[in-house]
Amino acid sequence: MSYDERTVVSQVERLTIRELRSWVREGWVRPAHGERGPFFDDLDIARVRLLCDLRKDMAISWDTIPVILSLIDRLHRSRREFQMLQQAIDEQPEDLRREVLKRYEKIRKP
Repeated sequence: MSYDERTVVSQVERLTIRELRSWVREGWVRPAHGERGPFFDDLDIARVRLLCDLRKDMAISWDTIPVILSLIDRLHRSRREFQMLQQAIDEQPEDLRREVLKRYEKIRKP
């Protein structure tokens, strides 16, 4: 689904239009843009809620937010990459999967 600014603000109680627009300007939230302005998806709303937690509940400073968001984004990318790797391994013959697991266990142990 997609939402306009007013809908996002109505779904996230602690958020103002001004904050949302500021966060978009900073690049902390990256909505798609259409003829009627920005529109947000569920992932954007989740990120806005996270930003509310960081800024309002945890009082994280303005200049620290980009570092935190960058680390979270990297973690999500790594997770997606791992899932794709897992899928590629799962599609291999059983003997190859066993060999990969055996090699992994050998490498993993110090």
